[in-house]
Amino acid sequence: MAERFERHRQPWTGEELDKLKTLAKKGMALKAISKALTRSEESIKDRAKLDGIGIAKLR
Repeated sequence: MAERFERHRQPWTGEELDKLKTLAKKGMALKAISKALTRSEESIKDRAKLDGIGIAKLR
C-alpha cells in the first residue's frame, strides 16, 4: 500500500524549499526526497517545476 502523508495541501516553508534545493543538487531520487521532506512525490514535482529545480531521474 502506498504511503500516506498527513500534510495534504500545506504551504511550503522556506526551510523545506532550501532542503528541496539541496537534495536535488545532490542528485537524490524523487522517492528519497519525498521521504526526507514527508511530502508526496506529486507535491515535490509540482514545487520543483514551479521553482525551476531539476530532479534527477533514475534509469
